[in-house]
Amino acid sequence: MAVTGEKLKKPCDTSWPSPPERLVFFIDRSLGRRIIPEALRGAGEEVRVHDEHFPQDAQDQVWLAEAGRNGWIVLTKDKLIRYRAAEIQALRAAKVRAFVLSARGDLSGTEVSQIFLKALPAIKRLCERIAPPFIALVDRDSGVRLADKQVQK
Repeated sequence: MAVTGEKLKKPCDTSWPSPPERLVFFIDRSLGRRIIPEALRGAGEEVRVHDEHFPQDAQDQVWLAEAGRNGWIVLTKDKLIRYRAAEIQALRAAKVRAFVLSARGDLSGTEVSQIFLKALPAIKRLCERIAPPFIALVDRDSGVRLADKQVQK
């Protein structure tokens, strides 16, 4: 079959769905820099760790703004982030999607990583369904639910 330089008459079918967004997870310093990031990377996820991008003492508003600009999904165990005015304002302004571990603080890094790994499908579904900004809670049983409407507009 010879190529004659003719253009195809049939238009390209654009009805195929676009590939899902590649989610990048930002691990807040409250979750550490090794166990949880390594577990998520081991599951094939793309991860950014607080200490790889910011000084230890960086204000939450600074890294929240950067996370929002980059579209990173914030994982944290800082339960108070949803109550502090400066953080709420930063979450809203940067359109952050944040997931807060709501379980008590005596869990090991391995236990926390297992909770987040098990919650990944629900986290991804919520990110597809709900426009940012929002805060969701991740329970000890890996259940995921939206927090109160304080951040959502």
